[in-house]
Order: sequence, then C-alpha cells, then structure tokens
Amino acid sequence: MHLNSPVLEILFEDEYLIAINKPSGLLVHRTSIAAEETVFALQMLRDQIGQHVSPVHRLDRPTSGVLLFSKKEEILPLLKEQFADRSVQKTYLAIVRGIPEVKSAMIDHPLKSERSGRMQESQTSYQVLAEAEIPFDTTGRYPTSRYSLLELKPETGRTHQIRRHLAHLRHYILGDKKHGDNKQNQFFEKQFGMENLLLHARKLEFRHPISSENISVLAQLPPHFQKTIIDLGWSELQLKE
Repeated sequence: MHLNSPVLEILFEDEYLIAINKPSGLLVHRTSIAAEETVFALQMLRDQIGQHVSPVHRLDRPTSGVLLFSKKEEILPLLKEQFADRSVQKTYLAIVRGIPEVKSAMIDHPLKSERSGRMQESQTSYQVLAEAEIPFDTTGRYPTSRYSLLELKPETGRTHQIRRHLAHLRHYILGDKKHGDNKQNQFFEKQFGMENLLLHARKLEFRHPISSENISVLAQLPPHFQKTIIDLGWSELQLKE
C-alpha cells in the first residue's frame, strides 16, 4: 500500500474497536517532531469510516503492522489498562544483521526513558525463525554476510524498545536509520532497493473490553518485507498464523 492511497486495510472491526494494518512510514497521529506532515493514520481512518476513533497504543512511524483504535472513549481506559498490566501479547517480526548464537532467549536490558532520563526495566523475548548467508561483503571484513528473521515479543512497552534491544545485541534491524547499522542500510538500499524498516507488528492478542472474548488480530507482511524475505532466500518459509 502507498501512503497516497485513501484506503487503510481493516483487520478487525466491531461496534467498539477497529484495527488496521498500518503502512511503514505513516504517522499514527500529529506530532511536534514531524510538524511538516499532513497525513496520519488517525485522520485517514476517521475519514474512511466516518467516525471518531482514538488510538489505543502506538507504533513507530517506520514500523508496519497491527494498530488498534477504540471507537468509544469510555472503553479506552479499559484497553490501556490491559497494555499497562502486560496482559496484551504483541508479536513482531524483524530482519536483522547477523545470526544470534542463542536461538531463543529473553533480552533483559534496562533502557533510559527519553522523557525522564530514568532507567526503566525492559524485556523482549526473541526466537530465530530463519537464517541466511549471502555472497556479499557488506563490512569490508568478510566475503559473505549473514542475516536472521526474528520473532519478537516485548514484555514491556518502552520507546523504540525492540529496535534498541537489538542494537544492544548488535543485531541491528535492517532499515533502522536511528538505531541501526548505516552500512547495512546503504547496502540493502543499493543492492535490493530496500529503504523501509524491516520491523512489522505481526499479531496483537488481547481481551475484548466488553465481551471479554480473546481477540487475535493478524497483519500480513507489507510488500517491502515480503521482497526482502525472497531476496534472502526464504521464499519457502511458512509463517505461523
């Protein structure tokens, strides 16, 4: 989907909630950091369905995937409480530089709050889903370069948590211009035409605030992510729903 498209992909909707598959590069709402922007997921969705909505959580601008909105203000605190008490399960996919030696683990690394400057506990679990080695020297040190597809589940919700945790491990997410590896970003842009962050909010699982039903919302990968999977030789990969 292109940002000039007037239609957002709706993944789930009832009278209380609506979830979309947010494209990479689209802001959730107006922000002073990007004051020049005039296109936002919030306004696009309001215009598309002709109804007031409020974002329940946020996704970074370059991150694609499941984004949940409330249609009714009175249930917003109930939803936000689920995020605060960590009962919501968020599953992400990312393509990173290198291959972690430990294939499944918890990253338990405190992160400094960008607002208060205080250190905050932060945990993200990960699992390696696929590995690749391609015949390109991207660092000037080795004849080949290695990459991994990771499934990630943040236990806490700090700003840029997944991006910062993977940078801490030096398994930088491809396309991450703030916390990533510029050599890798430039290589993938030149070699494969890839300019987007390869971080996707794949699944969101939560309890419906009215019916108490367990809801699972799944977002398919965007074209740029699918293309990189093919470029790295993972076209036969079957992702679990």
